[in-house]
Amino acid sequence: MPCTDQKPSFQKRRFLWACALAATAALPAAALAERFPERPISFVVPFPPGGPTDAMARTLAISLTETLGQSVIVENKAGAGGNIGADFVARARPDGYTIMFGTSGPLAINKHLYRKINYDPQTSFAPIIRVGHLPNVLVVNPATKATTVQELIAQDKAKPGSLDYASSGNGASSHLAGVLFNKMAGTSLQHIPYKGTGPALNDLLAGQVNMTFTDILTAMPYIKAGKFKAIGVATEKRSQAMPDIPTIAEQGLPGYDVSVFFGVVAPAGTPADRIETLNAAFRKALSSERIRKTFADQGLEPASDLSPAGLSTFIAQEVTKWKAVVDASGAKLD
Repeated sequence: MPCTDQKPSFQKRRFLWACALAATAALPAAALAERFPERPISFVVPFPPGGPTDAMARTLAISLTETLGQSVIVENKAGAGGNIGADFVARARPDGYTIMFGTSGPLAINKHLYRKINYDPQTSFAPIIRVGHLPNVLVVNPATKATTVQELIAQDKAKPGSLDYASSGNGASSHLAGVLFNKMAGTSLQHIPYKGTGPALNDLLAGQVNMTFTDILTAMPYIKAGKFKAIGVATEKRSQAMPDIPTIAEQGLPGYDVSVFFGVVAPAGTPADRIETLNAAFRKALSSERIRKTFADQGLEPASDLSPAGLSTFIAQEVTKWKAVVDASGAKLD
């Protein structure tokens, strides 16, 4: 039946409505797809407010809001070393409206550290982008004789077990950094766990412990004030924030690399076109001179591969790497 208007009013309206439905059904799926984004995006940080992860997420959220034309709202869902927030995102609807600013813990280490987690870093998420990493640095109390990695190793081997290192807790990056150091250097540094970074640093300042492995953002003020002596940066390349500090790797432990990486993920099954839209928005943010300077001042080393595939590959490498270290540490958390 041709679509003409030669019909009574009521019949005409019904007929035109049927024609419209038929025409809509004939449209390609792409034409019917919801424009993305059309509402606010939840940007989950699996840690409490105020830390470096939270600060970086909020900096990025401002730029993303401008680029995407929708609010990007940071939501802190802390607990269990990042597992609570990660599990929340893994179970969220895979539509691009819930994403997570993850770190080494929930995206690599926790799989081996916790006896039970309800997600898998490699299968529960769709990678969006790797942002960069924050290097750890080995610092000692000035009273400690060693000034280089080799001197530290020699001092330990001359009297095994005489040197100790503080960490922010069992299974923390600062703990596992020491485990990896012992494994690669053949040393026997004694681990002293604390309930958080603050108490660990306080005892290091007081000379109650010899050293710690902490992130460079936290360590910089103490190093510059002469309160800590920097022995080596715990990444394969020197830190742009403190380029005069040699790496542990270049001082005789090639391959030693301990840092906190930052990556953005969505729930597995999120459509590829939405992943691409989000990736492009993050790329634009990370190319901003303002954000680049802000992150550099915080000690962040930018990632070289900003593709979703690049983050996927990196997570797989980190999962494998930290399994051996966690197993060697013997640490297990409930």
